[in-house]
Amino acid sequence: MTLPLDHIVIAVHHLEQAIVDFRALGFQVLVGGRHNGRTSHNALVVFQDGSYLELIAWEGPAPQERWYNTLQQAGEGLVDFALLPGDTTEVLNAARARGLHSLEGPFDGARLRPDGAQLRWQTARHASLDLPFLCGDITPRALRVSESAADRLHPNGALGVARLDIAVHELPTSLARYQALLGSDLHTGPVRHGGGLQQVSLLLGTTELQLLSPGPEKAVEPRAQMLQQRLASRGEGPCALILLGGADAQRVELPAALSHGVSLSWATRSGSA
Repeated sequence: MTLPLDHIVIAVHHLEQAIVDFRALGFQVLVGGRHNGRTSHNALVVFQDGSYLELIAWEGPAPQERWYNTLQQAGEGLVDFALLPGDTTEVLNAARARGLHSLEGPFDGARLRPDGAQLRWQTARHASLDLPFLCGDITPRALRVSESAADRLHPNGALGVARLDIAVHELPTSLARYQALLGSDLHTGPVRHGGGLQQVSLLLGTTELQLLSPGPEKAVEPRAQMLQQRLASRGEGPCALILLGGADAQRVELPAALSHGVSLSWATRSGSA
C-alpha cells in the first residue's frame, strides 16, 4: 500500500488570527503547541480520513527554516505537505535504493502540547518542494493527531482532502522522483497536455495528487497562466487544495479573504474540482 497523505502545511504570519479565520470558514481548529528548539507554534485542522492541515507561525526569526523564508519572501499560503510512513528510515532507504539520493534524513522533531504531552517524530526531506516530506511518528500518532470524532467534525462539512495540486517546473523530472520515492505502489494516470499545461494524477489512498507544469505551447488557459505566476513567485510545491465534503458542504462558501493565501474549493460529486 502506498504512503497516505499525513498533513498539509500552511504558513501564516499570526497563528491566533489564522485560527479565528479558519474557524470562520467552518473548520474545527485545534491548538497544537510549540516545536522544541524552534520559534514556531501551530494549530491543526484534522479530517475524518486522518489527514490534517497544519497552520504554522513563528514567534521569532527562523532564517534557517525554508517555510519561514517562503513566508517572509512570498507571503502566506501553502508551503509543503507530508506523507505518513510506517518507518521513516525504512522508506528513506528504499527510496535511495531506487535512486532518490537527494532525499535527506532522518531528522528528529518534537512538539509540546498545551496539556504538557510531549510528542516526537522523524522526517526525511527532499531538496526541492515538488516532492513531499516524510513524517513518521516515534510517539503514538494519536498524541500528534487527535482521534476524537468531535475534533474531526467540521461545521462546513469537510471530510478530508480530495485533491492537492502541486506546481512543478518539469513534469517528467518530478514524476520520476515520485516513482523513486513510492516505487511500484504508485498509481498514476496518463500525462495530459493542452492549453499551456502538462498534468498527471497520482493516487495516494483516497487522495489525488495532481502534478502541474507549464507545457511547451503558449499558456492560453487562465489556469496555465496562474501556474506560471505561481512558479515565478513561490516556486514549486502545493498550490491548490480541493476538499472532500458531503452534499451540504457544496453550499458552504470558502472566501479567499479568510484562507490566508490558500486556494480552497470543494470537490464535486464526480470527484473533480
